[in-house]
Parts: sequence; C-alpha cells; structure tokens
Amino acid sequence: MTVTKTKIRQKGHLCTQDRVIKLCGNIFLLVFLILIIVPILYILLCSIMDPAVRSSVGVSFNIKDWTLEGYRRVFQDENIWRGFRNSFFYSMAFTVISVVVTLFAAYPMSRDDFMGRKFFNAIFVFTMFFGGGLMPTYLLMDQLKLINTVWAILLPGALNVWNLILARSYYRSIPGELREAAAVDGADDIQYFFRVLLPVCTPIISVLCLYQFVAQWNSYFDAMIYLDEQAMQPLQLVIRAILVQNQINPNLIANMEKLAETAKLADLLKYSTIVISSVPLLLMYPFFSKYFEKGIMVGSVKG
Repeated sequence: MTVTKTKIRQKGHLCTQDRVIKLCGNIFLLVFLILIIVPILYILLCSIMDPAVRSSVGVSFNIKDWTLEGYRRVFQDENIWRGFRNSFFYSMAFTVISVVVTLFAAYPMSRDDFMGRKFFNAIFVFTMFFGGGLMPTYLLMDQLKLINTVWAILLPGALNVWNLILARSYYRSIPGELREAAAVDGADDIQYFFRVLLPVCTPIISVLCLYQFVAQWNSYFDAMIYLDEQAMQPLQLVIRAILVQNQINPNLIANMEKLAETAKLADLLKYSTIVISSVPLLLMYPFFSKYFEKGIMVGSVKG
C-alpha cells in the first residue's frame, strides 16, 4: 500500500489529504497577498486623488478625479531633495560599515577552535535583552564628541547581534572541507576568509545588506536625538517636519474656505510623502529577492 502511494505521488498525482493541504496553503497565501496589496493600492490612490472626491464618494478609479498636486508641492521643497541625499548616504554608509563589522565578528564566533567563543556568545546575546538606555547612551555620545555628526548615525547600531547570529550560522553551514583544502594549498585564515569564504557567502551578504539598508532608511529616532542641524537631517525627519507644518489648528484660521483648502493639501501631502519614502525600498527589493530566501534558509539548517 505504501509503495503504491509512493508511485502515485511520483507520477504527479496527489492524494486527498495533500490536495486539501495545498488548497489551504494557496488560500492562505492569497489572503496574505490581498492584505499586502490592498493597503499599498489604497495609499497610492489616495496620494493622487482629490481629497474632496475621496471624502464624498470614496476611492475612485476615474482619471478625472486624480491630481498630482501633492507630489508637486512636496518636490518643490528643497528639503526633500536634501533629505533624499542624506538618507541615501546614511543608509549606504551604515550598510557597508555594519555588514563589514558583522562578517568579521561572525567568523571567529563560527569556529569551534576559537578560545572564549561561548563567553563572547553570551556577551553578545546579553546585549539583545539589556541596554544602557537613552540617557546613558546620549551622555556617552556627547563625551565622544559625536553629537551632531554623521558618526552618531553610523556607529551606535553598526553591530546587530541578530545579524551576527545569522552570519555565524551561515558560516557553520559551509562544508569544513573548503577550509581543509585551502590549508593544504597553503592559505592562512585571512586568505581563506577573503578568497574562499566570502565568495560563497553572497546570499547572506545580500540579506544583511537589505536588512541594514531598510532599517537605516526607515530610522528617524537617532537622527532626531543626535542631529541638530537641519542640513544633516535624513528624509524621514524632513517628511515628519512637512506633516507637522501642515497640521492645522482651526482656532487660528477664521476663513473656512482657507481652512478647507489647507486641510485638503495636508491630506494630499500625507499620502504623497508615504509613497515617496517607500519607492526606493520597492525598487531595491527585486534585486535582492533571489538571494533572500537562500540566505535565510541555508543559515538556519545547521544553526
């Protein structure tokens, strides 16, 4: 009986139980896809719709009800372009520093012959659950003269322990025969790391780059705390300033028509800035998607 079921499955036929499981999985994926796509489409449509039409008839697919006034107003602000440049620089520099530090730190932690490996592992894991807090961190940054400098954005979170664990697990999943073959050819640890190990670690490097770039691109709290000069602020703080500046206090505006027009503009700006800040990440992900699953799954096989 078992042999017969095996032959049937090998020919591409599924039993009833497998069909039910596959159907449930497809339904779950479809619902999950809808939950992702619908909010994205809604925000995109709201960013190009006349707020008066949306408030009266809801979301409309009629081109006559669309407007690009929100995007035009946003891109007229020079602070937006400066914020883009700052965010791109911070994200790229932070990604490079973080990935380099993580790869170097994870390599000795993946070696069984590294003395003190368990002790350092415990230290790293401890920092995942306990931190110094905001005030001690700010005082430390102030004593190091890093306040109002780019290093206040790039250095504090350069080493992410979770990323280190991912890289360490990936290193351990690579066959040890590679290191033995490199040692036979006369390669030392440094030569093995750069010439043999890193070339086969493209998936995990891509995953780490994606993680850190996205994290830094969406980050605003560190910049809000450590940066005082407006010229150094990233895009997220610029967008926050635009939204705050366009919040209306009805008590300060006597003309109801002006109040309504300002409210419409603030509504358009809200959705337009959300779309603008999300576009770079949406364009970036397809280039890393082919490595994403492999980088995660291979590193989790052997732990």
